[in-house]
Amino acid sequence: MDWQTSEDTVPSAPVTEADARLLLGRPPATGAWRDGDPIGERRFAQFGAFSTEGGASLPGIRLAYETWGELSPARDNAVLILHALTGDSHVRGEAGPGHTTDGWWGEVVGPGAPIDTDRWFVVAPNILGGCQGSTGPASIAPDGYEWGSRFPFLTIRDQVAAQVMLADALGIDVWAGVVGGSMGGMHALEWAVGHPERVERLGVLCSPPTTTADQVALNSVQIAAIQMDPRFAGGNYYDAPDGDGPHRGLALARRMALLNYRTPTELNQRFQRSWQSEKSPFGEGGRYAVESYLDFHGNRFTRRFDANSYLALVEAMNSHDVGRDRGGVEDALARVTARTLVLGVDSDRLFPVEGQHRISRGVRTTIDDETVVLRSDFGHDGFLIETEPVGRHLRRLLDS
Repeated sequence: MDWQTSEDTVPSAPVTEADARLLLGRPPATGAWRDGDPIGERRFAQFGAFSTEGGASLPGIRLAYETWGELSPARDNAVLILHALTGDSHVRGEAGPGHTTDGWWGEVVGPGAPIDTDRWFVVAPNILGGCQGSTGPASIAPDGYEWGSRFPFLTIRDQVAAQVMLADALGIDVWAGVVGGSMGGMHALEWAVGHPERVERLGVLCSPPTTTADQVALNSVQIAAIQMDPRFAGGNYYDAPDGDGPHRGLALARRMALLNYRTPTELNQRFQRSWQSEKSPFGEGGRYAVESYLDFHGNRFTRRFDANSYLALVEAMNSHDVGRDRGGVEDALARVTARTLVLGVDSDRLFPVEGQHRISRGVRTTIDDETVVLRSDFGHDGFLIETEPVGRHLRRLLDS
C-alpha cells in the first residue's frame, strides 16, 4: 500500500504555492488510463476467458506491461518486478505521454543498476484489477460500458494466475528472479509458494505472509471513505464530468493510507507545528503545513488512479494468506525452493517486521539466516526511498 511513484516517495516536505497550482483544475471522474490515451512505453498481452477463485468469469483480460533489457537465447535471465497497491508497470523512465509520473524504481532498475538491465530482462506488469492498462473496473465490458461495480472480486492468487498467463505468453518457463514490495511482495511470495518450480530467486520486501485483522481494519476505513462519497454512485460514476467523480472519498482514503506508510518521527521532524501560510489555524481559517501536505498528495492521487480499482485492489490485499488451503502459513512457506531475500524496515507500521521474520523462519532457502532489517525513519515507504541499501541487497540476491 505504498506510494509507489518517485514523486510521492521522496521525503515529506511542505507544499509550495507552485505545488498547489498544479492541482487547480477539476479532477477527472477517474484517473485511469483509458483506451485511446497515449500508450507510452506499455505493451499489451491479450488473453481469453478468465475464471476467478470465487467462480466469477471475465470473457477476456488484458495485462499491460513494460520490459527492459534483452531476453537471452536460453530464456534464463528474466526478472519479474511486481508493484504495490497504487503502482503500475512504469518502473523506470520519465513522465510523458501515457505516463503521469516518472518511473517508481529508476535507481534500482536500469543499466548498471542493482537490477542491471544489461544483464537481466526485466518484466513489470500492471496487475489485474489495476487502472493503468490492465483489465480492471474502468475497462470496457462487452456491453460497451465500464465494468464499474460489476467487476468481480479478485484475490492475490487470481492476480498471480494472470501473471502466469503472461509468463507463458512471453515464453518464460522459469523466472531468474521474482521481486516485489508491499502488495507486490504478496504476489512474489504467492509465485514462490504456488509455482516453486518457476522461481529461482525471490525478493520479498516489506510484505507479510498473511494480511492480519489489524491491517484489514485499516483497509476497511479506506473502503468506507470511498463508498460514502455521494459521487461514488455505487461505483458507476464514469460518465460524470470533471469535478463530479468520487475524488473526495478517494483522496480521503489516500490520506488515511499515507499515515500508515510514513512514521511519526518523519512527520514530526519535517513539519513540527508549522503553519501553511501566515493565516493562523487558531480559528482564523489557517491550516497546519502537515494538513496541506496530506491534502495535496490526496488530491494529486485522484488524477492518476481509479476509485473502483482502489477498492478492488485493497480487497485483494485483504484476501492474502499464503497458508489458506495449504495447511497453514508454515506448511506453505516450506514449499518455497527459491533462493530468498526477505527485507523489512524497522519503522514500518503498516506491515511490521514481525511478518517478515515469520517468512524468514518458514522459508528454508533464504540467503541470510534471518530477515534483513533496514533502519529508516521513512516507515513502510522505506523500501522505495532507501534505494542504496535496498539495491545492494537485491544485487546480492541476484548474484547468489
